[in-house]
Amino acid sequence: MSQTGSPVGSGAATGPPAGRDPDASPRSQEPSGARRIGGSLVGAIAPRAYLIVVLAIVVLVGTMSSEFFFTERNLLAVLVTASVIAVLAVGQFHVMVTGGIDLSVGSVVALSSVVSALILSRGSPLILAIVAALGVGALCGVVNGVLVVYGRVAAFIATLAMLSVARGLAYIIQQDRLIPISDRTFLSIFSGRVAGIPAPVLIALLVMVLSAIVMSLTPAGRRLYAFGGNPEAARLSGLPVNRDVLMAYVTSATLASIAGLMLAAQLRQGSAITGTGYELDSIAAAVVGGTALMGGTGDPVRAVLGALVIAAISNIMDIRGIAAEAQLIVQGGVIVLAVYVTSGSGTRAARALVRRIRRGSGASRRQRAATAAAEEG
Repeated sequence: MSQTGSPVGSGAATGPPAGRDPDASPRSQEPSGARRIGGSLVGAIAPRAYLIVVLAIVVLVGTMSSEFFFTERNLLAVLVTASVIAVLAVGQFHVMVTGGIDLSVGSVVALSSVVSALILSRGSPLILAIVAALGVGALCGVVNGVLVVYGRVAAFIATLAMLSVARGLAYIIQQDRLIPISDRTFLSIFSGRVAGIPAPVLIALLVMVLSAIVMSLTPAGRRLYAFGGNPEAARLSGLPVNRDVLMAYVTSATLASIAGLMLAAQLRQGSAITGTGYELDSIAAAVVGGTALMGGTGDPVRAVLGALVIAAISNIMDIRGIAAEAQLIVQGGVIVLAVYVTSGSGTRAARALVRRIRRGSGASRRQRAATAAAEEG
């Protein structure tokens, strides 16, 4: 809020306060439009600053570890990989902000890829394949949401069961054979390029923007934050929490279907093994992006930045030839570190460190001032 001078006509003295320029008007004390805009930008960027720093460090490490990392071809590969993880992470964020978790996204990716490939292989219209894949994903989300919201089944158990069911259905539909995809329009939409930009990157950006709008500008988004922050208070306030939480699971599974379409186009086939391990990647990206496992915090933009960090780390390990088993260990360590940093303990430790640094800086300034005074004396 801008600061103004004393109102005209009040009992305050008419002369300028001591220490103030008599020629300065009250309006001149208000922040300029540029300063207000700058303050808004700082307010929007500040919560994500640590992620930008972390990403910059990861890129620096990658550049130092291999001459091939910072090449156009490799960076595009990182962006395409990160796009799939980002779409899953945004969906995972919608569930995690309510205090839940979705372990089924990797299997939904596989099921959607197989369904779309099967329909396309039979010569059916493209739109039918896309709608069917999205419908299968949404149905998985409905089942997850109903089990969690109305069946009172723990989200971990409900989505773990869906992980097995969706993967099993994918194997049944595939019937021990890969289903190739040759539809050029499908491949162009989900793995082509638009003005030189990979289509998966544009899809991920669109998903991020739409999610950010929903979470920040709509009542449904604000209710999800409220429920994640204090479920009991949200229920006592009469908020439609059951419907909102159910829709969060539907959103997560539907976005997993979109990721499945993206992977199917990149691989040019539908496969039941597609998406294996992506549930861990999506959780890692959301957590690295600051989404609390207990719910109530985070945002889609940070989840996407977290996906970039995860994809870049994975790419560096691939370039260095690190085994997949060791990569899982590294990824687990990243998740634990991110959870600690974004938890109350990590926040308190960071604040305590800042206070110690400030106290040390203040003591140094006082010591320098005393030394200077003694030398002058």
